Amino acid sequence: MKKILIVIAMILTSLISFNVKAEEGNMTDKKVLVAYFSATGTTAGVADKLAKVTGGELFEIKPAQPYSEADLDWRNNQSRSSVEMADMNSRPKIASKVENMSQYNVVFIGFPIWWYREPSIIDTFMESYDFAGKTVIPFATSGSSGMGKSGENMQKLAPNAKVFEGKRFPANVSEEVLKTWADEWL
Repeated sequence: MKKILIVIAMILTSLISFNVKAEEGNMTDKKVLVAYFSATGTTAGVADKLAKVTGGELFEIKPAQPYSEADLDWRNNQSRSSVEMADMNSRPKIASKVENMSQYNVVFIGFPIWWYREPSIIDTFMESYDFAGKTVIPFATSGSSGMGKSGENMQKLAPNAKVFEGKRFPANVSEEVLKTWADEWL
């Protein structure tokens, strides 16, 4: 009889534990958006992999006026990208909007590093939505430059969100590396 009671107690404990874990899983389910700006396709490749490993929806931040090769010439102080980056108030227009941004609670935002920070079009994106209560995680691509003050800049543009420092990845980053990194936030 004692053994039967012990077995029943173990079964009940297991069922209760399973039920609590199931409820916790429902409370922590996160809807993920992977938004990105990619001037040459490098960041697009990383964003696509990140969306796959997170199950997130992918959104490309496209400029209303696409960048030409001449616009992207960082060696020319008069190129469009150089002029935008020299002016912290520059806000290039975006071609489309995220539908129902309120449904997302985790937003990964990707971009190439320009002049040691996020491109101005990312600032436009940040100011275009209410990020209150959301977790925002920047990610970037660059041959060698770090994130600079991108996270700090983005936090100022979305003061009611929790914006993290983020991380820079090489173009050939693996899905495994991205998944391990993204799991910290999910």
